[in-house]
Amino acid sequence: MTDALPPCPKCASAFTYHDGAQWVCPECAHEWSAAAVESAAMDDDVVVYKDANGNVLTDGDTVTVIKDLKVKGASSALKSGTKVKNIRLVEGDHNIDCWIEGFGDMKLKSEFVRKA
Repeated sequence: MTDALPPCPKCASAFTYHDGAQWVCPECAHEWSAAAVESAAMDDDVVVYKDANGNVLTDGDTVTVIKDLKVKGASSALKSGTKVKNIRLVEGDHNIDCWIEGFGDMKLKSEFVRKA
């Protein structure tokens, strides 16, 4: 056993203790195993967004729309082949936040774009 006790992964309390094969937090009563902490550290809840071809997207990328998309409130559709520069990735149903000339601020799904 090491000298430094791990903080509680649920409430971040420093008052954890070892009880058999489990770690226990006396403040929130959360119990976990050392293996669970190691696997959670590997996952890190990092969301990876991919385009239609499976390429990883990052903030600031330039993408191309691969399908004509209807836009609510607009008189015309967003045409296939439209380039979108400087995208921002956000969590939610539509995971790309961008600005498209002629349409303004838009939210797109990553499955309808490919990395340019």
